Amino acid sequence: MAAFLGNLRNTVITGFVLALIVLAIRFSFGNLDFGSEAFWAFIIRWAHIICGVMWIGLLWYFNFVQIPSMPKIPDEQKPAVGKVIAPTALFWFRWAALSTVVTGLLLAWMSGYIGTALALQRPQTAIGIGLWLGLIMAFNVWFIIWPNQKKALGIVTVSAEEKPKAARTAMLTSRINTMLSVPMLFCMVAQQNGGL
Repeated sequence: MAAFLGNLRNTVITGFVLALIVLAIRFSFGNLDFGSEAFWAFIIRWAHIICGVMWIGLLWYFNFVQIPSMPKIPDEQKPAVGKVIAPTALFWFRWAALSTVVTGLLLAWMSGYIGTALALQRPQTAIGIGLWLGLIMAFNVWFIIWPNQKKALGIVTVSAEEKPKAARTAMLTSRINTMLSVPMLFCMVAQQNGGL
């Protein structure tokens, strides 16, 4: 079992297989139409939640674990974080951000409330606020955090003076996203529980 769980790919595939088993069990009870819009909206909502957990989980990892821990790491060990851990985490971070936005917009479109939500109209005000906060956060990931992290980590070549400035810009923007994630998640839950 340890060898099996030691492989992340096997673990993730097994998780999806278990989800399919749960779906099959649910299907056996009847009243589940795989061709219905409601079923596909459910699948997109599930994908949206999975992507969102990855995105916000990594955002909070950076802000609650990696950034505060860096001053405590001996200088000779810091390259392992900057050259191995951070680039991998940032890969999953930015693609989880994009996939969260895409699945969220697709879900809003499939459910028929995308225009109302984007316009912040009732009864979709809460989800609309959450949607706009998510769009701002995704913009920050792709157009501020990632370009500055590439400079800070040496993925792109910049002057020695520019690296700390880029690292600070990336960190502060990541902190803005951490701050925005709290009301964004609140709005998502509020909409599912009667709105604001």
